[in-house]
Amino acid sequence: MSEIEGIELLTRAYDRLREVVAGVPEGAWGAPTPCDEWTARQVLNHARLDQQAYGAAVTGTGWPDADPFHPVDGLEGDAAPELEKVLAGVADIYAGLPADAEEVATPLGPLPFRVAAAAAAMDAAVHAWDIAVATGQASPLDDDLAEGVRLAADRLADHLRASFGVFAAAREVPEGTGRAEALLAFLGRDPHWTPAGS
Repeated sequence: MSEIEGIELLTRAYDRLREVVAGVPEGAWGAPTPCDEWTARQVLNHARLDQQAYGAAVTGTGWPDADPFHPVDGLEGDAAPELEKVLAGVADIYAGLPADAEEVATPLGPLPFRVAAAAAAMDAAVHAWDIAVATGQASPLDDDLAEGVRLAADRLADHLRASFGVFAAAREVPEGTGRAEALLAFLGRDPHWTPAGS
């Protein structure tokens, strides 16, 4: 079991997403990603809209005005400030919730606080990885972060596959594979993905 959970896990995942977005080289936002047919721009827009929905589910206001599953392939100006606004807002909302809450409203229905925070963290951390590997950056997903979000992955991945088709089938990994690579494979990603032709 991870020692990182709740708001600490969520803010760590958010920090990694911020760092990756800030590190995207100029001209790289159109790069293909491990998310089939999505560019780095689209993954960013999807991640931002997803996080906005996590906040809106709790407050009942501020729902995304676009479909996270059909993100636009474009950016209006600097992507970082808009992302920061969303992440800071959701972090504040979650920081104000009781850590022992048995039900927190989420876009996936009510979940215990630990699972809700891990679900939002999973979305941010895995999409940070998508953008990082697409744009030539080091993986932001370390074993501690992966272990923390595994709580949500184990509980929600099959439902997300069946209901939204958002993850490919889990991949087999060799025994002894690190937690980060195992998480990515469980979520249907190739942990060693690289852009075609690289």
